[in-house]
This record gives sequence, C-alpha cells and structure tokens, in this order.
Amino acid sequence: MAEIQPFAGVRYRVPDPELARVLAPPYDVIPPAYQEALYARDPRNIVRVILNRGSGGSGGTGGSPQLDERARIDSARANDAAYDEAGATYRRWLAEGVLAPDPEPSLYLLEQVFAIDDRRLARVGLLARFRAEDPRTRRILPHEQTRKGPRADRWRVLLATRANFSAIFMMFPDARGAFASLAATAMAAPPVSSYTDDGGVAHRLWRIADPAAIAAFAGALAEPTAYIADGHHRYATALRYRDEHGPEGAWTLGYFSPIEAPGLVVLPYHRILADGPRLEEARRALEKHFRLSAAVDAREAARKTAASAAPYAFGFAERGQGGLVAEALALADQLLPPETPPSLRALDAYFLHRAVLPKLLGVDDSSARYVHSLAEAEEELGAGSARLAVLMRATPPPQIVAVAEAGESMPAKSTFFHPKLPSGLVIHPLVV
Repeated sequence: MAEIQPFAGVRYRVPDPELARVLAPPYDVIPPAYQEALYARDPRNIVRVILNRGSGGSGGTGGSPQLDERARIDSARANDAAYDEAGATYRRWLAEGVLAPDPEPSLYLLEQVFAIDDRRLARVGLLARFRAEDPRTRRILPHEQTRKGPRADRWRVLLATRANFSAIFMMFPDARGAFASLAATAMAAPPVSSYTDDGGVAHRLWRIADPAAIAAFAGALAEPTAYIADGHHRYATALRYRDEHGPEGAWTLGYFSPIEAPGLVVLPYHRILADGPRLEEARRALEKHFRLSAAVDAREAARKTAASAAPYAFGFAERGQGGLVAEALALADQLLPPETPPSLRALDAYFLHRAVLPKLLGVDDSSARYVHSLAEAEEELGAGSARLAVLMRATPPPQIVAVAEAGESMPAKSTFFHPKLPSGLVIHPLVV
C-alpha cells in the first residue's frame, strides 16, 4: 500500500476547550455563511488559511459548495491577495506560537464518535505522512475525476503555505484486524487532545512516537491497496507538487481507516433540480421502467428509497405535492449503453445521470445542484428554489472499491463520507 512515515505534526497550542473555536471542516464543505461564522468565531481559526476571504470580502480561495466551478475561478482571480494572506497568516501563527511542531516525528491516531439514526458509531484512522503515487502503480487508487478550478485553488494554497492542513482520506482492507488491534492498544493511553465540533462529533487524538509502534502500524499498512475516499483534488495537487519538486515532493498528509469498520459511513448526496418536470410529469415519464409508490413528503420518500433493495432506487419530491419513490424494474438497466462497465452500471448515481435525467426526464446535468443532507433538500424545496429534489441512496464502500479497481470514475458528488476530517488538527509541513 502507501509508504508511510511519522512526522513532527504542527498543532494548535491552545487548551482543549478552545479547539472547537480554531478548527474547521475541509474547505469544500464550508458554505459562505459558515465561512463568515468561522471568521467571527476566533481570529486564529484555520479557515483563514484554508479558505481565506482576502482583504476584499468573502470569496477568496473559492471552494464553497454553493458556488459553481466558474464562480470559484473568477472569485480567486479577482482576489489574488487571499492566497498571499493565507500564507502570511500561517507563518505568523507559527512565529507567535499559536501553532508549533511536536518535539519528535510521530503518527497520530484519531477517533471520531458520532450518531447516525440514533446509532452511536466510532471511526478510527491513522494520520501519517505518505508518498503520493500514480494510479498505475495500483497501490493507491482514486474513484473520481477532478476539476480544473478546485485543483488550481488547492495548488495556490499549497504554494502559499508549504503545508497540508486537511488529510487525504484513504480506506484500506483490514480483514484480519491487524490495524484495529494496534489502534486499540494505542488508545489505551490517554489522548493528547479532545474536543467536540459544531456537528456534535467527538474527537480524540493520540500521538504515537514509540519506534516499535510506528513500525507495527507501517507494517499493517504495507500490503493492502489504499482507496481514496475523500480528497481527490488534494491528491492531484500532491502529484503535481511531486512532478515539479522531485520525489521528495511526493510526501503529503493521509488518513487511513479500515473499510470493514462499522464507523466508515457514506451518506447520500441528493440532487436539486432547478429545471425539468413537475412531480406528476416525472411520474408519467418513469412508470414504464420503475415501480412507483407515493410518499407524503421528501422525508418519507428518502426513508423508503434508502430501504429499497431494487437495482436502482430514487426518491422525488416537489414543494406542496408530496413525494414519489421509484424502484427500477428488472430491465431498466437497458437504458444504459451495452458497453457500460459493470462497476459503473451498478451505481445509482451513474444510472441517474446517464439514463434517468437525460433520457426520461429531459434534464441536463447543468440543472442539478448537490446537497449532502435531507434537511438541506427540504430547505431548498421549502424556499421554492427547486423544481424537484432527487433523493439518493448512499453508495456502499464495496461499490467504490469496484470502481477504483476497474480504473473508472464515478459521477460528481456520488459519495459523502461522514464525519468529515477536521482541518488544522494536525498540520503536515512539506518536506521540500
């Protein structure tokens, strides 16, 4: 798998109760209003580095999920000062001691405890320096394509700071439980820090500096293939940095978590359609290929869709008109070209964007926006800003692995791993 190393992580030197004030989610899940809230919360918040708004107001380095790619690029070009300010802010915090490196190279074990549908879950993963590699080596495999705007944005942040603030999320097979056993042993000691974020996710961090423990973790991660779960744009940026700075430029920050763990949760990304048919028109367009059933509202449509065992299943909802659950009939996949790779043919998102939207509903992809929670979909419907909400099932990890192994790419916004990793908890300075 990936070649990993310990490193002297740069961390906030603040009491644990203040960590929630200074940390933030990854840049691409911070909408403008939350960016402003993080700015106002604390002058030391990491958002000022990962998503700096510059001296000219909000926008800065882009990356907001509420802005399309062109808007992000235009915003960044109009406010180049944001990148310079991000780098200067990071260096100032180092000079002032707000941030400081640990005394010795270490690995870092992170536990995140959270609730899904009243179930309490925990996900454990290892933060480590690792060497980015081309997919052709088959050691680290992606599952989605990247876009020019976010790649350029992350590249400029990297050049301005020479550090990684958000880890690339990797999942790997641990069928024999070697990693899980090592993690349990490490977690018997007291954590070096703990805090709870805005979403109620409880975080605990352990620093592993013992050479024998470091070697054991490296051994557990040495053989299996790693699959990029989240952070494809950051990974593409790491490869570009390697290409421009040589082999030592390939070292970047990764988070490694077992595929088998019950805490590895993927949530659905729902679609919001600004144009297209009303619910009744959609019903007529779908009835030849789907078994249809009514739902009282978006919430019931989402619940029934999630429980469906059909090859493809989608919920639809319209403001004031209730909802609809569409479960594919046996021959529905004939709407896809016969040459469609099996790994993509299995995906709800692929079937939606290649068959349902263009062929049945007459909707172009440009009309679709994405939200990662049912509450956001309900808000869009309630505000009247959506013609239809399309409510998705989550993509299970084995489907993600199948796509990666086949060398294919999923449609945009097919997966939402939860919870997100915090930015700024452990910062990785670049080697060169």
